[in-house]
Amino acid sequence: MAQFYSEQFAAGQKSHVDTFFSLTNKLFEGVEKLTILNLQAAKSIFAETQESAQMTLSENDPKELLKLRSSLTQPAAEKAQAYSRHVVEILTGTQSEFLKVAEAQFAEYSHSAQTFIDNLTKNAPAGSETAVALLKSTITAANTTYDTVHKATKQAVELAESSFDAATAAASKAAKETATHTSRAAKAV
Repeated sequence: MAQFYSEQFAAGQKSHVDTFFSLTNKLFEGVEKLTILNLQAAKSIFAETQESAQMTLSENDPKELLKLRSSLTQPAAEKAQAYSRHVVEILTGTQSEFLKVAEAQFAEYSHSAQTFIDNLTKNAPAGSETAVALLKSTITAANTTYDTVHKATKQAVELAESSFDAATAAASKAAKETATHTSRAAKAV
Protein backbone atom coordinates (compact mmCIF):
# COMPACT_ATOMS: atom_id res chain seq x y z
CA MET A 1 0.00 0.00 0.00
CA ALA A 2 2.86 2.41 0.85
CA GLN A 3 4.35 1.63 -2.58
CA PHE A 4 1.09 2.71 -4.23
CA TYR A 5 1.06 6.07 -2.42
CA SER A 6 4.75 6.65 -3.16
CA GLU A 7 4.18 6.06 -6.87
CA GLN A 8 1.06 8.20 -6.79
CA PHE A 9 3.00 11.02 -5.07
CA ALA A 10 5.83 10.83 -7.63
CA ALA A 11 3.34 10.89 -10.52
CA GLY A 12 1.63 13.89 -8.94
CA GLN A 13 4.90 15.77 -8.60
CA LYS A 14 5.81 15.03 -12.22
CA SER A 15 2.39 16.28 -13.29
CA HIS A 16 2.91 19.52 -11.31
CA VAL A 17 6.28 20.13 -12.94
CA ASP A 18 4.88 19.40 -16.41
CA THR A 19 1.99 21.78 -15.78
CA PHE A 20 4.30 24.51 -14.50
CA PHE A 21 6.49 24.36 -17.60
CA SER A 22 3.49 24.11 -19.92
CA LEU A 23 1.94 27.25 -18.40
CA THR A 24 5.28 29.04 -18.42
CA ASN A 25 5.69 28.27 -22.13
CA LYS A 26 2.17 29.55 -22.85
CA LEU A 27 2.94 32.72 -20.91
CA PHE A 28 6.17 33.29 -22.86
CA GLU A 29 4.33 32.69 -26.15
CA GLY A 30 1.83 35.39 -25.18
CA VAL A 31 4.58 37.81 -24.17
CA GLU A 32 6.42 37.06 -27.42
CA LYS A 33 3.29 37.80 -29.48
CA LEU A 34 2.72 41.07 -27.60
CA THR A 35 6.36 42.07 -28.07
CA ILE A 36 6.21 41.41 -31.82
CA LEU A 37 2.94 43.34 -32.07
CA ASN A 38 4.43 46.28 -30.14
CA LEU A 39 7.57 46.33 -32.28
CA GLN A 40 5.49 46.27 -35.47
CA ALA A 41 3.26 49.05 -34.13
CA ALA A 42 6.25 51.19 -33.10
CA LYS A 43 7.91 50.71 -36.48
CA SER A 44 4.70 51.58 -38.30
CA ILE A 45 4.05 54.65 -36.13
CA PHE A 46 7.59 55.88 -36.69
CA ALA A 47 7.33 55.52 -40.48
CA GLU A 48 3.89 57.15 -40.60
CA THR A 49 5.00 60.01 -38.36
CA GLN A 50 7.97 60.65 -40.59
CA GLU A 51 5.77 60.64 -43.69
CA SER A 52 3.17 62.93 -42.05
CA ALA A 53 5.85 65.36 -40.91
CA GLN A 54 7.32 65.54 -44.41
CA MET A 55 3.89 66.11 -45.92
CA THR A 56 3.03 68.77 -43.34
CA LEU A 57 6.31 70.61 -43.80
CA SER A 58 5.95 70.61 -47.57
CA GLU A 59 2.42 72.09 -47.45
CA ASN A 60 2.03 75.89 -47.33
CA ASP A 61 -1.73 76.28 -47.80
CA PRO A 62 -3.67 76.30 -44.46
CA LYS A 63 -6.71 74.81 -46.16
CA GLU A 64 -4.66 71.90 -47.46
CA LEU A 65 -3.09 71.45 -44.01
CA LEU A 66 -6.58 71.01 -42.51
CA LYS A 67 -7.46 68.52 -45.24
CA LEU A 68 -4.23 66.67 -44.53
CA ARG A 69 -5.03 66.57 -40.82
CA SER A 70 -8.51 65.30 -41.62
CA SER A 71 -7.14 62.57 -43.87
CA LEU A 72 -4.79 61.35 -41.14
CA THR A 73 -7.31 61.23 -38.26
CA GLN A 74 -9.47 58.34 -39.46
CA PRO A 75 -6.65 55.95 -40.43
CA ALA A 76 -4.89 56.59 -37.10
CA ALA A 77 -8.06 55.77 -35.15
CA GLU A 78 -8.61 52.61 -37.18
CA LYS A 79 -5.02 51.49 -36.60
CA ALA A 80 -5.36 52.10 -32.87
CA GLN A 81 -8.50 49.99 -32.84
CA ALA A 82 -6.82 47.22 -34.82
CA TYR A 83 -3.91 47.27 -32.39
CA SER A 84 -6.29 47.03 -29.44
CA ARG A 85 -8.13 44.15 -31.09
CA HIS A 86 -4.85 42.28 -31.58
CA VAL A 87 -3.88 42.82 -27.95
CA VAL A 88 -7.24 41.49 -26.79
CA GLU A 89 -6.93 38.48 -29.12
CA ILE A 90 -3.48 37.65 -27.75
CA LEU A 91 -4.62 38.05 -24.14
CA THR A 92 -7.79 36.03 -24.58
CA GLY A 93 -5.89 33.34 -26.48
CA THR A 94 -3.34 33.07 -23.69
CA GLN A 95 -6.08 33.04 -21.08
CA SER A 96 -7.90 30.34 -23.03
CA GLU A 97 -4.77 28.19 -22.98
CA PHE A 98 -4.48 28.68 -19.21
CA LEU A 99 -8.13 27.68 -18.78
CA LYS A 100 -7.60 24.52 -20.83
CA VAL A 101 -4.68 23.54 -18.61
CA ALA A 102 -6.67 24.38 -15.47
CA GLU A 103 -9.61 22.30 -16.67
CA ALA A 104 -7.36 19.35 -17.48
CA GLN A 105 -5.63 19.65 -14.10
CA PHE A 106 -8.93 19.83 -12.27
CA ALA A 107 -10.20 16.76 -14.09
CA GLU A 108 -7.00 14.94 -13.18
CA TYR A 109 -7.21 16.05 -9.55
CA SER A 110 -10.87 15.04 -9.37
CA HIS A 111 -10.04 11.61 -10.75
CA SER A 112 -7.10 11.22 -8.35
CA ALA A 113 -9.22 12.31 -5.40
CA GLN A 114 -11.95 9.86 -6.35
CA THR A 115 -9.41 7.05 -6.71
CA PHE A 116 -7.95 7.97 -3.32
CA ILE A 117 -11.43 7.95 -1.72
CA ASP A 118 -12.25 4.62 -3.32
CA ASN A 119 -9.01 3.09 -2.02
CA LEU A 120 -9.57 4.64 1.37
CA THR A 121 -13.11 3.28 1.51
CA LYS A 122 -11.93 -0.23 0.63
CA ASN A 123 -9.21 -0.19 3.29
CA ALA A 124 -10.99 1.86 5.96
CA PRO A 125 -11.40 0.27 9.34
CA ALA A 126 -14.87 -0.47 10.64
CA GLY A 127 -16.60 2.55 12.11
CA SER A 128 -14.97 5.12 9.82
CA GLU A 129 -17.94 5.38 7.44
CA THR A 130 -18.85 8.84 8.80
CA ALA A 131 -15.36 10.21 8.14
CA VAL A 132 -15.34 8.75 4.62
CA ALA A 133 -18.81 10.20 3.91
CA LEU A 134 -17.60 13.61 5.14
CA LEU A 135 -14.56 13.42 2.87
CA LYS A 136 -16.75 12.48 -0.11
CA SER A 137 -19.13 15.36 0.53
CA THR A 138 -16.18 17.77 0.84
CA ILE A 139 -14.86 16.68 -2.55
CA THR A 140 -18.33 17.00 -4.08
CA ALA A 141 -18.63 20.53 -2.65
CA ALA A 142 -15.21 21.44 -4.06
CA ASN A 143 -16.24 20.16 -7.50
CA THR A 144 -19.45 22.19 -7.36
CA THR A 145 -17.55 25.30 -6.31
CA TYR A 146 -15.08 24.84 -9.16
CA ASP A 147 -17.89 24.49 -11.69
CA THR A 148 -19.54 27.67 -10.39
CA VAL A 149 -16.30 29.68 -10.50
CA HIS A 150 -15.47 28.32 -13.95
CA LYS A 151 -18.88 29.37 -15.34
CA ALA A 152 -18.58 32.81 -13.72
CA THR A 153 -15.10 33.28 -15.20
CA LYS A 154 -16.33 32.39 -18.70
CA GLN A 155 -19.21 34.84 -18.34
CA ALA A 156 -16.83 37.58 -17.17
CA VAL A 157 -14.57 37.01 -20.18
CA GLU A 158 -17.53 37.12 -22.56
CA LEU A 159 -18.76 40.33 -20.92
CA ALA A 160 -15.30 41.93 -21.18
CA GLU A 161 -15.05 40.99 -24.86
CA SER A 162 -18.49 42.38 -25.66
CA SER A 163 -17.67 45.58 -23.75
CA PHE A 164 -14.45 45.91 -25.73
CA ASP A 165 -16.35 45.42 -28.99
CA ALA A 166 -18.88 48.09 -27.98
CA ALA A 167 -16.11 50.51 -26.99
CA THR A 168 -14.30 49.87 -30.27
CA ALA A 169 -17.46 50.55 -32.26
CA ALA A 170 -18.07 53.78 -30.33
CA ALA A 171 -14.46 54.91 -30.82
CA SER A 172 -14.66 54.15 -34.53
CA LYS A 173 -17.85 56.17 -34.85
CA ALA A 174 -16.31 59.09 -32.93
CA ALA A 175 -13.19 59.01 -35.14
CA LYS A 176 -15.30 59.07 -38.29
CA GLU A 177 -17.34 61.96 -36.95
CA THR A 178 -14.17 63.88 -36.05
CA ALA A 179 -12.72 63.28 -39.50
CA THR A 180 -15.95 64.43 -41.11
CA HIS A 181 -16.07 67.53 -38.92
CA THR A 182 -12.43 68.38 -39.65
CA SER A 183 -13.03 67.86 -43.35
CA ARG A 184 -15.99 70.24 -43.27
CA ALA A 185 -13.95 72.82 -41.38
CA ALA A 186 -11.19 72.54 -43.97
CA LYS A 187 -13.67 73.17 -46.77
CA ALA A 188 -15.09 76.18 -44.96
CA VAL A 189 -11.67 77.86 -44.69
